[in-house]
Amino acid sequence: MAGSLHSELSRAGRRVSPPHMKTILRRATAKWSGTGLEGKGTLSTFSGALAERPYSTYARFGDESGKAGTNPEELIAAAHAGCFAMALSFVLTGAGHPPESLEVKATLKAESPDVNWTIAQVRLELVGKVPGLDAAMFRELAEQAKKTCPVSKALNVEILLDAKLL
Repeated sequence: MAGSLHSELSRAGRRVSPPHMKTILRRATAKWSGTGLEGKGTLSTFSGALAERPYSTYARFGDESGKAGTNPEELIAAAHAGCFAMALSFVLTGAGHPPESLEVKATLKAESPDVNWTIAQVRLELVGKVPGLDAAMFRELAEQAKKTCPVSKALNVEILLDAKLL
């Protein structure tokens, strides 16, 4: 798949690493000041997608969406949705069915059975428009992408997938 990715990006005129390159590095920075409960912090990414984006305990464990910034679990859900959508696009295209559109909603479930929190589950809700593909094959290819998506592989939790073909 890496070879086909390299070929596809090269044809699109994108600068890519040589096909033998097997490592990529992505960087992000977290800054935190104060106690766990009362403190606050910022998150930044090297790409600039996040630049000093605030996060706090209230954003993480409360219902203050947007006001108090983001939180690590929300970012994991976003990363998983994006990674899965891209992986599925490659799987579908490789199977001869390039998608017209894919929309993925990732819902991360965190639980605290004691004082320690854990990510317990991620539910991926997928709606796709793929001309010439039946629902059974769509589901099969979506399951394949779920298993091969790097973020899915990094998460050691149950990952549920609901796939709907338009």
